[in-house]
Amino acid sequence: MKSFPSLFLSSLLTFLLCLTCDVANAQLSAAPALNSFFAKYQARVTATQSQQPHWITPLVTVTPRLEQEFRTDFVHDYNTSRREIWNYGNSKGLELIPEKHIELLFNVPPFFDRTNGASDGFGDLSFNSKFRIYARNEEHGNAIITGFFAATVPTGKNGNGSCCATVTPTLAVGKGWGNLDVTSTAGGSLPLTNVTGLGRSVIWNSVAQYRLAKAGVARLFWPEFEISTTFFKGGSNDGKIQALGTPGVVIGRVPLSHDASGKPGRLGLTIGMGEQIALTHFHTANHYTVITVRMPF
Repeated sequence: MKSFPSLFLSSLLTFLLCLTCDVANAQLSAAPALNSFFAKYQARVTATQSQQPHWITPLVTVTPRLEQEFRTDFVHDYNTSRREIWNYGNSKGLELIPEKHIELLFNVPPFFDRTNGASDGFGDLSFNSKFRIYARNEEHGNAIITGFFAATVPTGKNGNGSCCATVTPTLAVGKGWGNLDVTSTAGGSLPLTNVTGLGRSVIWNSVAQYRLAKAGVARLFWPEFEISTTFFKGGSNDGKIQALGTPGVVIGRVPLSHDASGKPGRLGLTIGMGEQIALTHFHTANHYTVITVRMPF
């Protein structure tokens, strides 16, 4: 019998295949096929995304752009005792755009593989949502403002998750100038119970990206630098500040499908890699290697 994670991943992949196959068939078939649910759905998503900037999603910072993709990340780091930890999944999963201003993110619980004798296992289940408040594509201002609302559920076992549920409201803004774009997000992680023990934190992420070219293979390369800063209030780290810098590069998106006229379709592949390095004396971990694999559709 398959485990829940295996069944969940299989269901997601099946859903993706259904979406992409249906769109491909709609593009190659006669007019009646275009009336299918998935063809209408994908046409609406394309129209929605055409109204916003077409930057690439950063490695760490959650983009204010509405995206539709299946994503999984792999994070390797060392704890304060110099023990290795692998995080498979990194709380990523399926991202959908059900309405022109809204994105819903259904994240697969991460799996922690530890080398310090602690128990391996799955972490907490999490969700996120976005409401796009303002968007202008490159021809009409190249800017965006979006609100997020995320939540975690304490489903992790054997110390691989938190004791309590949390919610994280966030505001994200972005502005582009030619091949350069800058995005900044600020939010608060608020535990619903045990506030005294866990404390609260304010998380501020900023990223600058530069697209190497507008044409040719170089247009797929987006070098970037991110800074992730956490301000702790209450709990065991009360008053401390942690800052991590992340140089990296994201490559995408590489088209995996084409329409009847030969133009790239919605299905694609994006990959990226970077290294998160502690910039402050206080840090809970250091030298995170971040690898991301995404299939936008």
